[in-house]
Amino acid sequence: MYAKSRTVTTIAALACLLAAWAVAQTPSAGAEPAGGAQPAQLQEVWRTDFDGPAGSLPSADDWIIDTGTSYPGGPANWGTGEVQTYTSDPANIQLDGSGHLVITALLDGGTWTSARIETQRSDFAAPDGGLMRIEAALRLPDLEGDAALGYWPAFWTLGADFRGDYWNWPGIGEFDIMENVNGLDQVWGVLHCGVNPGGPCDETQGIGAATACGDCDAGFHEYALELDRTGDVEYLRWYLDGQLYHTVSSEQIGEQTWADATGHGHFLLLNLAMGGAFPDGVAGQATPTAATQPGGTLVADYVSVSVQQPAG
Repeated sequence: MYAKSRTVTTIAALACLLAAWAVAQTPSAGAEPAGGAQPAQLQEVWRTDFDGPAGSLPSADDWIIDTGTSYPGGPANWGTGEVQTYTSDPANIQLDGSGHLVITALLDGGTWTSARIETQRSDFAAPDGGLMRIEAALRLPDLEGDAALGYWPAFWTLGADFRGDYWNWPGIGEFDIMENVNGLDQVWGVLHCGVNPGGPCDETQGIGAATACGDCDAGFHEYALELDRTGDVEYLRWYLDGQLYHTVSSEQIGEQTWADATGHGHFLLLNLAMGGAFPDGVAGQATPTAATQPGGTLVADYVSVSVQQPAG
């Protein structure tokens, strides 16, 4: 539904679909994991704590800073109608010197700027018969009402084969671990897969759910996704502060589509977009507006990936 990688040919039409989908979602936090209890004994295999001097950029060993309004040769406006330009300016992206990454959306002379990063690694995957958990501690922009219109923070993944192609979405898979728009007190988790439009993931909407998050702009909260390949049926599960709120299984979308979306490496992304199909659709108008307040921040404390190897 909210992929950052597709071509939006008719933003207005897509916005209507997005608005209808968002209204239809109901939180389901606290539900029990489908397919049995969560496997234990996860081993952390990668982690970023954003240590470094205040004002410096995130480590180039771990992160790529995306700039401009698209990938080279990729869809315009990152495929979603976002209006901001991404930069590597410390005004938009920097470490705070206390172990946090701060991404700030600014307005200068009528142009919105912000930042987006993605991992150098694109091989994050669940082993056959095992499990992978991706998580981050994030604080969302502390804005609400008209001042927040257009804000779109996200923590998500794309399949490795997207790099260098930029037109093979959604077949390569996208896991939206956390999305929030317009300062609302809820977050979304979504799987994108198959073909666009339609297909088993009902693109361009994806298979998603939302859960309440009343104070996610006041402190850090843990957003996590698990890809569970420990049984005959495989699962994706979304968590907020350890509470399950969304599950998708391989049975829902078919073996081949599932494999195409999940059975390979992914890379991770963090960004703070402004405007585009999702915030416009939920707001029922083009965003950001004249009332939108610049200076909102997405703050990350850490990002980690853990893996459980198959038993035996």
